[in-house]
Amino acid sequence: MTFSAKTVYSVLHALVPSVQTSIIDNDLGFPHFTAIDTLFNEGYELPDSSTIVSLRNIVPRLVKAISDTGNSALRFETPEFIDRDKFAWFRDTEFGRQTLAGVNPCCIKLVTEWPLKSNLDPEVYGPAESAITTELVEQEIGGFTTVDEALKQKKLFILDYHDVFLPYVNKVRQLKGTTLYGSRTLFYLTPADTLRPLAIELTRPPIDGKPQWKQVFKPTWDATGVWLWRLAKSHVLAHDSGYHQLVSHWLRTHCCTEPYIIATNRQLSAMHPIYRLLHPHLRYTMEINALAREALINANGIIESSFSPGKYSMELSSVAYDQLWQFNLEALPADLIHRGMAVEDPTAPHGLKLTIEDYPYANDGLLLWDAIKQWVTDYIAYYYQEPSLVESDSELQAWWTEIRTVGHGDKKDEPWWPELKTPDDLIGILAIIIWVASGHHAAVNFGQFDFGAYFPNRPTIARTQMPTEEPKDEERKQFMERPDEFLLKCFPSQVQATVVMAIIDVLSNHSPDEEYIGELIQPYWADDKVINAAFERFNGRLKEIEGIIDGRNADTNLKNRAGAGVVPYELLKPYSEAGVTGKGVPNSISI
Repeated sequence: MTFSAKTVYSVLHALVPSVQTSIIDNDLGFPHFTAIDTLFNEGYELPDSSTIVSLRNIVPRLVKAISDTGNSALRFETPEFIDRDKFAWFRDTEFGRQTLAGVNPCCIKLVTEWPLKSNLDPEVYGPAESAITTELVEQEIGGFTTVDEALKQKKLFILDYHDVFLPYVNKVRQLKGTTLYGSRTLFYLTPADTLRPLAIELTRPPIDGKPQWKQVFKPTWDATGVWLWRLAKSHVLAHDSGYHQLVSHWLRTHCCTEPYIIATNRQLSAMHPIYRLLHPHLRYTMEINALAREALINANGIIESSFSPGKYSMELSSVAYDQLWQFNLEALPADLIHRGMAVEDPTAPHGLKLTIEDYPYANDGLLLWDAIKQWVTDYIAYYYQEPSLVESDSELQAWWTEIRTVGHGDKKDEPWWPELKTPDDLIGILAIIIWVASGHHAAVNFGQFDFGAYFPNRPTIARTQMPTEEPKDEERKQFMERPDEFLLKCFPSQVQATVVMAIIDVLSNHSPDEEYIGELIQPYWADDKVINAAFERFNGRLKEIEGIIDGRNADTNLKNRAGAGVVPYELLKPYSEAGVTGKGVPNSISI
């Protein structure tokens, strides 16, 4: 086992069970916000056992000795996000900023059609039209512009978890201790290039003979409206957390990389130049995925018990693969264009003009994408000097055929698969595979602790319905008298929160032997002067990128990555020291 795999194994099989047994009531929430703080400044005592004692050496960040008793305590480090600004999670500015520079920055989309409409069957799910109307939006942006003008000027953006979650709402609501809605969150791009939330729509389909329920919540200036808005945000954040974990992270990186790994080992000789190029980027992934299947994404595992949408999590991930995943859109430029976040522009850097200029994930990601593509281009130019060599390479053709028709067999007949006939075709394919295993995975993985450990910022599940959806008298009374307690009840339970915090601490951690992208040349290229020179250029460019990112984070004009209390965006900085650092891009999906 690698160092990372051992650490994950220890937390899953020793620490998590101890947490689950030491908190007697699995449904018990946090009684007040200061109780959440104690997880960082006091921790709580774990059952005394030799296994727990050994964890002090394996995960010293998490398990610490209590000096006066010798027993062990689970105590979390304070994430930098909260250390810099304890109340950032409360603010709409931060809610908007994290869609561009948080741990799930690859879901925000440009609004291109108005009014907003669902593509689901209205006979089953109720009316397709959104309740976010032109009038409602213009009440919010009336001083600036109209909806028509905002659409023309590309100023309206959406986090759309309506159609993906709505088919699961009624099933999830039959599970104990949770609820679900479909959601849409609309944002307006301000002159400062920041996103201002305008409205959240929560929808429940027809259920038990009752018609569809939907309601729009927006930032308001009265106490009741403010608390309803906070509750609506916590539901959206639970949707975002679930989608992030199941689609942006598990599906698009860990899961969809497996066919590349298997085909590379089955079809390419270890001496083949493409095997050698890909080998550093495909190491350790099968091992970490096996651990995930054992205790993270398994039935009744941590994901099912702590995230929306409960036991339907893997089903939702599979449906997202069926309906949404396309190999060609895993290229960062293609993904940005597809979401309306960029348009092709030969005169712009990277050949793209960004719709939001200050989009940290895209800005830094495109630097890394171009560096990877240039390294692959240099490499392929050396080994495939004649274009016909690509088509005549039988191992290479068998490799690409297996990826498309066996590994991703459900999609073998899709028209969007790239052909593999020329060196340019090969460069495009390899750049996608390397980007997904390195840059994309780093962007959605290594910020999990910083943004998610203080879970009010990113609750993984919402446990109670909105107090405006057919409330009982008692619920309405509690919401009106103690709205903060009502919000705490909606948040994850103590067991759910603590287990997830322990897991994301480990998943956000770089091991001391981490292998970073472009850092060290592989031994089998050591004597090849041409490849050595190309790798040196790659390494040099990555070091330049480090400096460019530092410069961007120091530029206070870039409001989405710099400002009072703002955590700088470093998730795509190539290199890092060991630990939970919020930066560093490993070669492969190794944790």
